[in-house]
Amino acid sequence: MSQNSMLAMILAGGRGSRLKDLTNKVAKPAVSFGGKYRIIDFPLSNCANSGIDVVGVLTQYESILLNSYVAVSRRWGLDSKGSGVFVLPPREKADEGFNVYRGTADAISQNIDFIDSYNPEYLLILSGDHIYKMNYDEMLAFHKAQKADLTVGVRPVPWEEASRFGIMNTDEEGRIVEFQEKPKEPKSNLASMGIYIFTWKALRKVLIADMKDPDSTHDFGNDVIPNFLNSGKKLVAYKFEGYWKDVGTITSLWEANMDLLGKKSPLNMNDPTWKIYTDDASTLPAFYGKDAVVDKAYITQGCVVEGEVRSSILFTGAQVKPGAKVVDTVLMPGAVVEEGAVVTRALVADGVVIGKGAVVGSADSKEIELVAKRVKGVE
Repeated sequence: MSQNSMLAMILAGGRGSRLKDLTNKVAKPAVSFGGKYRIIDFPLSNCANSGIDVVGVLTQYESILLNSYVAVSRRWGLDSKGSGVFVLPPREKADEGFNVYRGTADAISQNIDFIDSYNPEYLLILSGDHIYKMNYDEMLAFHKAQKADLTVGVRPVPWEEASRFGIMNTDEEGRIVEFQEKPKEPKSNLASMGIYIFTWKALRKVLIADMKDPDSTHDFGNDVIPNFLNSGKKLVAYKFEGYWKDVGTITSLWEANMDLLGKKSPLNMNDPTWKIYTDDASTLPAFYGKDAVVDKAYITQGCVVEGEVRSSILFTGAQVKPGAKVVDTVLMPGAVVEEGAVVTRALVADGVVIGKGAVVGSADSKEIELVAKRVKGVE
């Protein structure tokens, strides 16, 4: 256990249905990002960089790939004695007969024995599906200084988007006085980032009572946080000012990838002081043909570029054949754009082939087109 006596639990069991076909066979945290990463790499790397050496990853939906991926603790430097990344699937059976977490709080409740075995003073609870870099040790120092029972990571969001989030309303001293779960009329724009530091003894007591409550939905937003507020516990907001993106939709996932292309990207992936760890694929370097044109693009190892690529992200093994044109697009691992095809403002899923001469997407489209199945080309 690390010297700050804080254990982390990452909630990674959600389906991510708004990502449509991208999550048909894999959990949302296992979705690819940024050329060679997976979304789960970010909270895990944040833990490693923050000195947290025991991390539980709570998985459920389509978890086979995610389980095998996160179980390799050495990827994040968490494989020394007494440390590690531990996969924690649900153990309680639903009415249908299969194991399930009934809610975010239930995911922690089912693993109280795991947490108690490390006897932490503090528990860090994280969503496994956001893109950001954050020092949790600094947040813990804030939690201690405030002598709080719960500290919630918050970030201002545009007012027009506030109704999509859990909103924390605070007083002048930053103490949380009200919590609104996805309100139609938000009173503030301080959105919960899904990052919580609890003093473990206080949370443990509430969780045990929540498990026995037949009327509870066993959810942090609906049940646990309101319980903390109503019982007079001290809740404070920790305001985060860095880059943070909830990549819960095709458009937001595309936007987060595009954010990497700016000269001064708000998410610096080349910062040696805060490395984002991942599985380094064993592939050949990228290949560029004699007629290749590349302008402002991330081209990952194993890619073959023989056509034109502008303002795009190409993941491992993607191919752009001669005469093809890819603009403002994300090509996920193994995607292929055949000769003469044009792809604009799109996100092309893993292994999908865009046929010869096909036209996909439009520069004038407001929505990002998800291409999850083969597109037939011109015969």
